[in-house]
Amino acid sequence: MKVHKFQILKGEPLPLISVSEADLVLAFGSKELLSNHSIIDLISTAYPKAVRVYCSSAGEIHGTEVFDDTVTVTAMKFEKTPLRANNLSIQDYPDSFAAGAGLVKPLIASDLRHILVFSDGAMVNGSELVRGMLSVVPEGVTVAGGLAGDAARFESTLTGLNTYPSHGQIIAVGFYGDHIKMSHGSYGGWDSFGLEKTVTRSRANVLFEIDGQNVLESYKNYLGKYANELPGSALLFPLSVRLNDGGDVLVRTILSINEEDQSMIFAGDIPEGSKVRFMKANFDRLIDAASLAAKTSLTALQEMSPKVAILISCVGRKLILGSRIDEEVEAVREILGQGTLITGFYSYGEISPVNESTKCELHNQTMTITCFEEI
Repeated sequence: MKVHKFQILKGEPLPLISVSEADLVLAFGSKELLSNHSIIDLISTAYPKAVRVYCSSAGEIHGTEVFDDTVTVTAMKFEKTPLRANNLSIQDYPDSFAAGAGLVKPLIASDLRHILVFSDGAMVNGSELVRGMLSVVPEGVTVAGGLAGDAARFESTLTGLNTYPSHGQIIAVGFYGDHIKMSHGSYGGWDSFGLEKTVTRSRANVLFEIDGQNVLESYKNYLGKYANELPGSALLFPLSVRLNDGGDVLVRTILSINEEDQSMIFAGDIPEGSKVRFMKANFDRLIDAASLAAKTSLTALQEMSPKVAILISCVGRKLILGSRIDEEVEAVREILGQGTLITGFYSYGEISPVNESTKCELHNQTMTITCFEEI
């Protein structure tokens, strides 16, 4: 397996790139730059035979630094691992569950081992997308990826497969055979506060009541002075959700509020009967969580050093950590070592198992890591 990467900077001349052999190219960048056809044409010309995936971001991870208004391009050449890709538009399906199932069905085969998925982050319900994929994917096949971003605007995002990126696109890449090894890790590092409450009225990702009380009023009481800065300040205070099936605790980002019906809209589903608590940031714990995610991602590789690590972290973490944002990427580097190429982006939702013994989930406000190596 061979890998290389380069970076395209806003306002700088496009780099000169010779035609190169690659099987998979991942391009994470700002929505503005991914709307530039010259940039997409450059990548297409350089890697004409590759599966080329484009995904807009809320920040690009290039090495141990985090950038805005760039495109980071990572090209991979596999020696023994076949790939297949599929894409669709959410607008062609009745809901995100159906889209998830339709996305991965064409990829199913007896030797399918892993799927990477990159989805529009504004038009797709990430929780339903994941559930739809898992309804089709055979047991033992891992799924990871993320929802595209658009800085902190939450307006629209871009994704694309082998063509100019557009709105509403969902892409999946299947990896086949036993020569590719992937592992995953995902941790948040937020502090919960207040009593655990029960969701008594919700619809998909829209929350109306907890413990029979209006959720928006309760949330504003918890936020205190930050309530005047909603919905932007909601990124600083996500919600922990313990599903009623007794599964892992998930973190949910608040995308917006509706003053008219006094509801809150989240980046993932909040089922009725689930238990919730408010959360707040702890700088050191956020960075420690990135280290834990990296350590977990190494477990399944059995002492192998991964060739590539794809880091997908949440825009909320980026906003909170501010000038310290590079520290969470540096923490990952310390665990993975210098031999691993690090790439990735800041997202509107992270798709990953917590570890190798759990199923894939949609996460918010986490650092998720997918490591892979070919043997």
